[in-house]
Amino acid sequence: MDISLEIVSVAFFIGLLTWVLLDIMRRRRGGGSNRTCLIYRADRGCKVFALLTVLANALISTFYLGFVIYEYWVGGGIISCKSIFSGMTWVLATLVTVYSKNTIHSEQNRWPWVLIIWWIFSCSFYSLSLCLYLISHFRSLDLPDILPKANIVEFASFPLSVLLCFNAFRYAAQEKNDLKHPLLEKEDETPPQNTDTYTKAGIWSKATFQWLNPLFKRGRIQKLELPHIPHVPPSERAENASYVLDESLMKQKMEDSSLPKSIMRAIRRSLAINAVFAGANTAASYIGPFLITNFVNYLLEKNDNSSIHHGLILAFIFFIAKTLESLSQRQWYFGAHLIGVRVRAALTVLIYKKSISIKYSGPSNGKIINLINVDVERIGDFCWYINGIWLLPLQVFLALAILYRNLGAAPSAAALLSTVLVMVCNTPLANMQERLHSKIMEAKDSRIKVTSEILKSMRVLKLHSWEPTFLKKLLQLRETERHWLKRYLYTCSAVAFLFWASPTLVSVTTFGVCIILNTPLTVGTVLSALATFRILQEPIYNLPELISMITQTKVSIDRIQEFVKEDQMKLIPCHTSKVSDVMVVLDAGEYAWKTTEQDLKKPTIKVTEKIEIMKGSKVAVCGSVGSGKSSLLLSILGEIPKISGEGAKVYGTKAYVPQSAWIQTGTIRENVLFGKEMNKGCYEYVLEICALDHDVNTWADGDLTVVGERGMNLSGGEKQRIQLARAVYSDSDVYILDDPFSAVDAHTGTHLFKKCLLQHLSMKAVIYATHQLEFLEAADLVLVIKDGQIAESGKYEDLIADPNGELVRQMSAHKKSFDQVNTCRQDDSFNRRPHQVNLMEVLEEKEAINNGKLSGQGHEEEAETGRVKWRVYSTFVTSAYRGALVPVILLCQVFFQGLQMGSNYWMAWATEKEHKVSKERLMWVFGLLSAGSSIFILGRALFLSTIAIQTAQRLFLGMITSVFRAPISFFDSTPSSRILNRCSTDQSTVDMDIPYRLAGLAFALIQLISIIILMSQVAWQVFILFLGVLALSMWYQAYYITTARELARMVGIRKAPILHHFSESITGAGTLRCFNQGDRFLMKTMDLIDDYSRVAFHNYATMEWLSVRTNFLFNLVFFLLLIILVSLPRSAIDPSLAGLAATYGLNLNVLQAWVIWNMCNVENKMISVERILQFTHIPSEAPLVIEDCRPVPEWPVAGKIELENIHVQYNPALPTVLKGITCTFPGGKKIGVVGRTGSGKSTLIQALFRIVEPSGGQILIDGVDISKIGLQDLRSRLSIIPQDPILFQGTMRTNLDPLQQHSDQELWEVLNQCRLAEIVRQDQRLLDAPVAEDGENWSVGQRQLVCLARVLLKKRKILVLDEATASIDSATDILIQETIRKETSGCTVITVAHRIPTVIDNDLVLVLGEGKVLEYDSPTRLLEDSSSAFSKLVAEFLRRSSMSNCYRDPS
Repeated sequence: MDISLEIVSVAFFIGLLTWVLLDIMRRRRGGGSNRTCLIYRADRGCKVFALLTVLANALISTFYLGFVIYEYWVGGGIISCKSIFSGMTWVLATLVTVYSKNTIHSEQNRWPWVLIIWWIFSCSFYSLSLCLYLISHFRSLDLPDILPKANIVEFASFPLSVLLCFNAFRYAAQEKNDLKHPLLEKEDETPPQNTDTYTKAGIWSKATFQWLNPLFKRGRIQKLELPHIPHVPPSERAENASYVLDESLMKQKMEDSSLPKSIMRAIRRSLAINAVFAGANTAASYIGPFLITNFVNYLLEKNDNSSIHHGLILAFIFFIAKTLESLSQRQWYFGAHLIGVRVRAALTVLIYKKSISIKYSGPSNGKIINLINVDVERIGDFCWYINGIWLLPLQVFLALAILYRNLGAAPSAAALLSTVLVMVCNTPLANMQERLHSKIMEAKDSRIKVTSEILKSMRVLKLHSWEPTFLKKLLQLRETERHWLKRYLYTCSAVAFLFWASPTLVSVTTFGVCIILNTPLTVGTVLSALATFRILQEPIYNLPELISMITQTKVSIDRIQEFVKEDQMKLIPCHTSKVSDVMVVLDAGEYAWKTTEQDLKKPTIKVTEKIEIMKGSKVAVCGSVGSGKSSLLLSILGEIPKISGEGAKVYGTKAYVPQSAWIQTGTIRENVLFGKEMNKGCYEYVLEICALDHDVNTWADGDLTVVGERGMNLSGGEKQRIQLARAVYSDSDVYILDDPFSAVDAHTGTHLFKKCLLQHLSMKAVIYATHQLEFLEAADLVLVIKDGQIAESGKYEDLIADPNGELVRQMSAHKKSFDQVNTCRQDDSFNRRPHQVNLMEVLEEKEAINNGKLSGQGHEEEAETGRVKWRVYSTFVTSAYRGALVPVILLCQVFFQGLQMGSNYWMAWATEKEHKVSKERLMWVFGLLSAGSSIFILGRALFLSTIAIQTAQRLFLGMITSVFRAPISFFDSTPSSRILNRCSTDQSTVDMDIPYRLAGLAFALIQLISIIILMSQVAWQVFILFLGVLALSMWYQAYYITTARELARMVGIRKAPILHHFSESITGAGTLRCFNQGDRFLMKTMDLIDDYSRVAFHNYATMEWLSVRTNFLFNLVFFLLLIILVSLPRSAIDPSLAGLAATYGLNLNVLQAWVIWNMCNVENKMISVERILQFTHIPSEAPLVIEDCRPVPEWPVAGKIELENIHVQYNPALPTVLKGITCTFPGGKKIGVVGRTGSGKSTLIQALFRIVEPSGGQILIDGVDISKIGLQDLRSRLSIIPQDPILFQGTMRTNLDPLQQHSDQELWEVLNQCRLAEIVRQDQRLLDAPVAEDGENWSVGQRQLVCLARVLLKKRKILVLDEATASIDSATDILIQETIRKETSGCTVITVAHRIPTVIDNDLVLVLGEGKVLEYDSPTRLLEDSSSAFSKLVAEFLRRSSMSNCYRDPS
């Protein structure tokens, strides 16, 4: 038979050589040029299989060459012809494979047929040889000599030859398919939207994760985007997952503890399948320690004449067990992640449904975001731990069973007791970890809450120069968090020490009992026990972690269940009216916000008599600040809990315009349509009547211009008009408008009132609250609110006729302001017909048209591409102590590994040499080596924690300082959720994850290298194998990382839109409910969750794809090591060392997977560092203080402001906003700044505060050029009341005096001056009265008064009022203006206002238009010219206010 094989080998050798020569000749004739265009395309598709084929050929060639050398060495220079010819043919086959791979051009575009036939022949021959060998040894049959006899090379080459056959056909088929593809694939080509590659995959594809190959292929050739990622399986989609959970909850009927039961019911089938894989993995992992005794005994008993079949059978069992362990582990882990994806999706939808249906007084935005960010994530993660509940006792039982078999009852009992002791020691540490983790989370919650509030209010902080104070407050909160983090990480060091020292402790105890009881120890039993102890590490470590995870998950489930069980919002149904004309019925009743303190609870709104509102009626609601106007409207909408009475009934559909504008992120068109179909004609008409058409026509992208978060790049007037357009376009039956005219100027207010309310909505029921009392006359019914009650109701004419009525009192204040304006005009000016303003004059010009604040494109989050740069790694590693502790930690690991291996080898060697080593010496040496290794592991853990704490703090300080110093344009273009993501998720990863991942990679690499060295000591051939396998593993890792890296980046980016949508929906929940848009927003939430799920799902899967492949390669190395150990003669190996190598080899696949997983995971996690570092290099504002140019402490003394040829543009690429403004504001004077929206008023104020730096010209204050001094020196000497009144969560005291520089007496003085003292005294806590998030428990008008009080408290020489009294009634406005005049006498006051009475008595008025000075003079002189711009504004106010019966003497 050998002669026949030699002939066949020679024939194939000649055939291969002939093919190569013929092919080279054909190429020289030019035959190879015609298909070169296919090389890249085809090769790209088959790269993996081609490379595997080359490596398999090369490995088999190496086996044969090694076997020839071995034969020569053992046989005294004699080598068989069979080995020589087979080896030569395989070497040539390898060369032909390399040649074919690099020059694909044959007609069939496949491997050469001669090569394929050689592979098939070799595979068939090897399988026949192995089968005959097994039959002859198991059945003890004597087979004829003519049949082939297997040798060690054929055993080793058989798996590789099977791989070659598979790859040959797969490669050919792949190339045939490639020919059908277009030669130039479109890079933006995306898979069909509903693709789901996982569900369609077969069993083999799912087992080996081949269904991911198309994704890897795409990720290799282009940057992955969301459309490239296939969908998650239907069962994991948010809609299905939510439906199953809802169904499960319905069955449970919301009993106590029903949520965990409902979740279990919803996922029980998947959990059962997952449990099968977990059980199979655990069983397979214990086969190695169980059989290692048999293997070592076989090596000890083997002699040169004994058969190797028993050893080969053991090697096969090891290989099959390790392969089963790897495959089941991959399916177990992936299945757990899959269940986690489903649970997260279902719970997120559940929380969203609840959050948009609860009352206003429900949990805060921050709490709900925490539920999703922390609690839902934790419950999802628990799916990975859940099998540990039953696996842990099973693992301990199996370990004890192996120990009992090898060592007997007493040592097994000792092992059990020491294991329990370690677990008991670990439990208090785990409990401490849990407590400290809770403290960290509480501290983090506080920090994130404050960070969120600061980011929302950053413009105000910068204007007041408060950012250093608030940064200090934030750093104090971080310091608290760092205190708990430090304790937590040092506790983790103790846990890590116990984890690594536990096998040592258990082994010393067990072997000590064996020696005391004279239990016989052999090399096999010792190594089996050591392998078992190593596996026992897992349950010892996992028990406290499991207990901690169960506790944390229970807390999270309880939090979600408590939230879900809160009172559902009882929405007022849309009644179908029996009497078609009645649209709203407001019955007598009381309404009150929920409050935890019952003694403080009193009705917010009290309705004493029934009110009916008919179709086509216009109902005006007026009253002073805080009287309850908004609350009345909300009670009609059903947003305030009813505590008595019938309540309100609304017949038909409703539309609502809140006082604080709610604008969703998206285009202008999306905000106006708000889920309704587009009707072009109607849509354009709505834009026109809402004074938006001019803006839309001038924006670069028209109505497709994207609005930023909370409409931050829109002015107050624009937000209000977009809201109004949304309501008008909805074509509802009832309109509820909360002060829609306060944020717009006189022209626009008149236009909106006439065109919208009186004309377009003439047939609709409209209820509107207003401070502009000139809009009352047109109402059919006027409701006057005072102290939460309807003080008066009736027709305007009737109410104004009552001289003692509440309306007359309020109107007298309005008349006073009217007279104030009127007296400033000459008599003939007033008697003339008021100036008729045409439509184009009424329409507002948009400042953002010119300044580019409103860009046409949405700001997508910027993500780095390609590998994480080495600069990121070096910055991270050297952040703490310049990297000085890193070599120390690595040395600790090297010494630990060396001492641990040394102690294990000592036990194995000394047991074999029992007659030479006494039992006492055996244990002493073992104990000392083990103790030494434990000391080094403790040092490693402590040093690592020290580095982790320092690194995290330095990165945090760099980022947060950079963010606080960023210009306001950064906050306008960057959603706060993006910054918060870095401050929370990414910072948490840096705090508690990355240092340990990076160190874990280094430690695992040291372990792997030490095992390779150990194995190479036993059999040097393994080293060559390792080089090949490591090269292939690294190639796989490089192939994997291009796709995985982008997926990891997308996971971070896709979470933010969910949180942003949640936050936005909760803020606008009332609007959503009113417009019945809950379902549409729910669908959007589900889409966003699915987008996140598909990225997270494929991110998990890609890691398993890599692990399956690398696990198999290292299992193959382990298998070949065992075969080499079995094949080598007894004299060539040290059984103790060989047994030790086999023992460590049992962990090879786990360790290798850990190395590869860490390599990939470290890069994925380092993206968090990359994202933090992105925010440490934000271009900053000018310095806060310039020491060489500090103004004198008294500056400014006079308050004189000189503007010299000021030019401002928001961006060098955008048009100029202020175009050469030159004027002087004299010190101590009152200057009014007016002009239509978009004229540049706000930009002028921003330039004064250097929020935006002038591109030309200079501003001098008392002769000091403000561009030369520090920002803090400038802004702290000026005062401003900004347009948006911002309050911070806390108390009234902290809001009035954030820097805590004033006494209570001073605070009460300013409260009295601002007419707030009475309101504050109503709360028994006085100055410590709570202020809710965003000041929600105070009306908008009251918030503006608090902002005024802050400014009066500072007593600065220059005061700026930016629309400061827009939301205040006329009476309060007059009192406030008087207060300002009195308290700021001698100060320079710059007032930007829409209300003419606010500026009419100023010393000077500056009129701006399109960024230029139109007029600048005293109001009297400007009014003398009836054609002046200021005259036109005054005329419009008077025309609107001079109603014939409005001001007649009621007496």
